[in-house]
Amino acid sequence: MLHSATMLPAFLLLFFMGTSIRLTETMGRDERNKLRNQVVEMFDHAYQNYMDHAYPADELMPLTCRGRVRGLEPSRGDIDDALGKFSLTLIDTLDTLALLNKTVEFEEAVRRVLKDVRLDNDIVVSVFETNIRVLGGLLGGHSMAIMLKESGQMLWYQNELLHMAKDLGLRLLPAFNTSSGLPYPRVNLRYGVRGPETRTGTETDTCTACAGTIILEFAALSRFTGDPTFEVHARRALDFLWEKRQRNSNLVGTTINIHSGEWVRRDSGVGAGIDSYYEYLMKAYILLGDDQYLHRFNTHYASIMKYISQPPLLLDVHIHKPLLPARTWMDSLLAFFPGLQVLKGDIRPAIETHEMLYQVTKKHNFLPEAFTTDFRVHWAQHPLRPEFAESTYFLYKATRDPYYLEVGRTVLENLNRFARVPCGFAAMKDVRTGSHEDRMDSFFLAEMFKYLFLLFAEEEDLLFNVEDYIFTTEAHLLPLSLSTASNSQPPPVVNSMAGEELDDSNFEWTCPNTRLLFPDPAFPRNLREPIRSAVDKSCLRPTIHREPGMGRPPLRAQDFMANNPEHLELLRRMGVSLIHLKDGRVQLVQHATQAVSAVAAEDGMRFMQEMMELSSQQQKEQLPPRAVQIVSHPFFGRVVLTAGPAQFGMDLSKSSSGVRGFVTVAEPYNGCSELSNGEIVAGRIALLQRGQCMFAEKARHIQKAGAIGGIVIDDNEGSSSDTAPLFQMAGDGRSTDDVTLPLLFLFHKEGNILLEALKEYKEVEVLLSDKARDREAIFKGTALPGTLLDGSTDGAEEDDSSTEEKDHSCSTSSEPVDQSQDTTQELTAEDSVVGQDLVQPVEGLGSNVPVDVGEESAVDSDSGRQSTDSLIADWQEDLEAFKQMEKDEL
Repeated sequence: MLHSATMLPAFLLLFFMGTSIRLTETMGRDERNKLRNQVVEMFDHAYQNYMDHAYPADELMPLTCRGRVRGLEPSRGDIDDALGKFSLTLIDTLDTLALLNKTVEFEEAVRRVLKDVRLDNDIVVSVFETNIRVLGGLLGGHSMAIMLKESGQMLWYQNELLHMAKDLGLRLLPAFNTSSGLPYPRVNLRYGVRGPETRTGTETDTCTACAGTIILEFAALSRFTGDPTFEVHARRALDFLWEKRQRNSNLVGTTINIHSGEWVRRDSGVGAGIDSYYEYLMKAYILLGDDQYLHRFNTHYASIMKYISQPPLLLDVHIHKPLLPARTWMDSLLAFFPGLQVLKGDIRPAIETHEMLYQVTKKHNFLPEAFTTDFRVHWAQHPLRPEFAESTYFLYKATRDPYYLEVGRTVLENLNRFARVPCGFAAMKDVRTGSHEDRMDSFFLAEMFKYLFLLFAEEEDLLFNVEDYIFTTEAHLLPLSLSTASNSQPPPVVNSMAGEELDDSNFEWTCPNTRLLFPDPAFPRNLREPIRSAVDKSCLRPTIHREPGMGRPPLRAQDFMANNPEHLELLRRMGVSLIHLKDGRVQLVQHATQAVSAVAAEDGMRFMQEMMELSSQQQKEQLPPRAVQIVSHPFFGRVVLTAGPAQFGMDLSKSSSGVRGFVTVAEPYNGCSELSNGEIVAGRIALLQRGQCMFAEKARHIQKAGAIGGIVIDDNEGSSSDTAPLFQMAGDGRSTDDVTLPLLFLFHKEGNILLEALKEYKEVEVLLSDKARDREAIFKGTALPGTLLDGSTDGAEEDDSSTEEKDHSCSTSSEPVDQSQDTTQELTAEDSVVGQDLVQPVEGLGSNVPVDVGEESAVDSDSGRQSTDSLIADWQEDLEAFKQMEKDEL
């Protein structure tokens, strides 16, 4: 929830709003006035229904035409923490009334707040929501009342709203009584956070945005009142978050322990849980003029663009492993980010991400609460969030491109067509079906109508110059004059910065001149077109002439071969580049400007779209991980290695007993040519090294030699399933029906377990299956090796009888072959010098390291056992580490 106009701190003048180039207007003034008036009519419909059917309740229930009173309606969980029996919607709407020129209604609303609203209720509320909605609403209302008083209206006003704001601020302060300075997530408005009567104060975790979205309101309160207490506490919380950032990636997690400062959730993005933390760093600098806030924002922003931004997508990553995606979907709250990028002056990625969001909006009428990287619905709700309208307004202000007026028209029309009901506007329960939810959140009136009104209004339509204010995350107006106001105390010095000089490389003192950014009025359109094609998969391909060298049909994703130099050259011409990752993979990334022509760029975008579609097809039948279980002496089924499956060959899930056999190393080890030790491989499971050729080619060579299965071991030294997602191996773009044996994939660390065991014990037998098998099932009625007396029987020999019962039946697979990750513009293929196998991540894995699935084995006198025990001890440590990582991801 972002807004700002031209900002004037002590040392910075953001002037891009005033110098933006005016493109040819395609929407006439009369049409804009009509849309502006329609916005006002829609606001009246929502506000009047709240006042008629809900006030003094906190919110309107538009389907049943009554107010939502906490305790009288069924609990909705954390959502209800925003409700404090303080007429939330009225307070949140105060400065919207003033902005929309409804001065009579504004004055009446202020009188109602002063007469009716109580802030000392015995009720537990969210510190974050109460701060941005209620405290922000009171301060925004105070700012508007002062503005009107200075213009000769509301002369009776004597800072009453400010007095209420200070009262509320004092009621929120007990939440900050922690050793870290991070606030408790909830506070009792009457009793604070300590003592049984508060019914709160036992929480240990809070979200980053919850603790980091306080500074604007608290600093404004301090500077309006001259009491520094509020700004000091808000700054202390921000300082602590900065100290706890991950120092290598310079990213922050989503949830933090308010006492220890440990990250509880280590995923990092720009959406829910973190969003307004970044927004408030930038705006704190603008409002307060403190260079450290800009330094912090720019440091974070550089990491966001390095790890999270994959234009036009914004995908969460792990703060300790920023190259590892944390999820394959995006939430709608990140729609504010293009607006923040405009404020930063980074226009190009703002245009790209906004266009992606617009196409998703057109596809579903609204932005779903979450959607996948191939733009399918992940969470179907839409509570009438304003973030997309906010970014639309910012982009129009920065570019004056009339395209964004049409985007605003779409938003307005969809609200009227799909969300409007007789008693207001109802949230969408499911954007796919158009069903409603009995809910109209206060932020709908506080934000949505501000941005839409400002989008269509002319300067003369406004009572005041909006450029003189900064808008909070809830779109409340705070005057920029506060930047010169004193809080009666200098801000505290942050320990980590004491004695340090600020790095000037992290500062950008001016915003770019958009006349240089957009010398061609068609430039923004050229950025949008490929993204529109990617989201709208039904678009037709125009008939166009191709430049020399591109006369042939474009490369299709299903034909792409990573080891084909001609294909790699075609990718280069289409602006698709290969980025080598540390884990042995490469990423396919397209930048349209690097293509040899506009036509080639379009081909590149279509190629990436096809890769995404192939991935989507494959994900519908996502293959689960497989198991490699060592069943020979001295392991006897206790060690299980989690393996990645292949999209071809025998389907182990359809085999009741799996494939069991002794392993041997193929020669050549990479399996890329006919085997020289075929007579040894025959009837065994071949061990192969990843690299140099396609997976299917390896499978064909060992199958020709008579192998009953194959295990591919990663050639990237140090790779491990506890630090990287497992893969499912793709084919080679041709039919793989001829491959009938099972092929599994192990990372280097897990594969080394097998190689070390083979080195020590010469004969190692494994079971390839869809999951680890019970030892009794493996040994089929014979005495379990773990129960034998030492020396009574040779475990290896005892296993021989069961090897005759191996299931060698095979089933073929002709499932769609996928050679890409499920993202429109960043797709993963296999790294190689010549061109290698293509792989896919496997989700939903259990333990990715060896686990003990049986009882303790008898003591073995074999001297070689010592090193194996040492290996197992190391593996158990890795298992604990992986469990912690898995917990983080959940």
